[in-house]
Amino acid sequence: MAAISVEPCTFALFGALGDLALRKLFPALYQLDRAGLLHADTRLLALAREPGSADDHLATIESQLRRFVPDADIEPAVLERFVQRLTYLHLDFVQPEGYTTLAQHVAEGLPLIAYFATAAAVYGAICENLDKAGLAGRTRVVLEKPIGHDLESSRRVNDAVARFFPESRVYRIDHYLGKETVQNLIALRFANSLFETQWNQNSISHVEITVAEKVGIEGRWGYFDKAGQLRDMIQNHLLQLLCLIAMDPPSDLSADSIRDEKVKVLKALAPITGDGLSTRVVRGQYIAGYSDGKPVPGYLEEDNANAQSDAETFVALRADIRNWRWSGVPFYLRTGKRMPQKLSQIVIHFKETPHYIFAPEQRLQVGNKLIIRLQPDEGISLRVMTKEQGLDKGMHLRSGPLQLNFSDTWRSARIPDAYERLLLEVMRGNQNLFVRKDEIEYAWTWCDQLIAGWKNAGDAPKPYAAGSWGPMSSIALITRDGRAWYGDI
Repeated sequence: MAAISVEPCTFALFGALGDLALRKLFPALYQLDRAGLLHADTRLLALAREPGSADDHLATIESQLRRFVPDADIEPAVLERFVQRLTYLHLDFVQPEGYTTLAQHVAEGLPLIAYFATAAAVYGAICENLDKAGLAGRTRVVLEKPIGHDLESSRRVNDAVARFFPESRVYRIDHYLGKETVQNLIALRFANSLFETQWNQNSISHVEITVAEKVGIEGRWGYFDKAGQLRDMIQNHLLQLLCLIAMDPPSDLSADSIRDEKVKVLKALAPITGDGLSTRVVRGQYIAGYSDGKPVPGYLEEDNANAQSDAETFVALRADIRNWRWSGVPFYLRTGKRMPQKLSQIVIHFKETPHYIFAPEQRLQVGNKLIIRLQPDEGISLRVMTKEQGLDKGMHLRSGPLQLNFSDTWRSARIPDAYERLLLEVMRGNQNLFVRKDEIEYAWTWCDQLIAGWKNAGDAPKPYAAGSWGPMSSIALITRDGRAWYGDI
């Protein structure tokens, strides 16, 4: 069934009873098994600090699989095979003693994949203990982001990992890079001269990247209040999307060729300082409002909230790239919690034709847009202008889509979850969907200057009602350039 050859391995999941592992990682591994993409000799080790019966913990994993995998995808034979691959080991991650037992469960001669679904603070200790157990030489380590909370702390974590693992065996996860539509950005841009010849400041007016969430904190207060939306979303997800949109063509599809081009974009980002902190950046914090017609509390009213918190739950900003391709083309980034809808999309706005010959009242419609949707439904749509049909319509224009909706176009094919693709690429030893150390550092450098600017200016987040598109000043941010956020209602 599988068209891709994957070598056998031992897959060790640190933090196996955590939310990420139960909700995303085990279901992704199950789907790979169901698709025939796990080698028959691949074994799965569930590692966690919780003591107790291994059978009880394995039963928990199985019950959570049934919860998070759609009923239609649960196949008894596959589920039984998958559970047979699993072994639970109680392990204190920072103590070396238990790693001897771990080593005994790693198949001789096969690579070990160590996935750290843990706090970044223990990455270094896990790597050191893997080395002491004689496992480091054949291990690939997978690091969940965010890595650190600023440049200095990210360097500490990455340096601790680098003591034992070369960059070629470090896989830093950003799950957005595993989405089907994000992968299609590479094909869309570089396999179609129709787009790549127009992909520059001569043809593109501006670019929007929006990642909106309907939910609030959902019990993540302890983590989120220390991070805020800039660290949580802009620093990794949105800057990675910006890089894929803005990068120059790589020389080939190798991991380092792609990542070299992304680094060039990050290095070319203009810092936002001085007056730009008030005109090019907006930070907000949601107050009580309505979601789906139901009242919801404000950020400071959430469970366990610190009523004095100034953490931002919304950021909108204008980013400028100082190079020849994008000179004068603004990139508007926006992300927030308690938005009206769950939405992740990129909108490429093409410039208008130099001379307009149609009815003046229709001019506001004019402008081709390429809309790349990441969620809720993945797909690509190109908005073009055509004439309305009918004898009485004259030359009346309408804007309509030429679109590719993945779920509609390939009805018989299931769209893989991002983690499925990423886990598969780790098993294949392919790093091109993962983030290199210098990418992390340049992204943090750019974000750190924003955070320092806010702190020095004493800038407090502006309130916005839950269920809205953020503070009014986020609308002003784009309208002062004569533009508007696409699709806001």
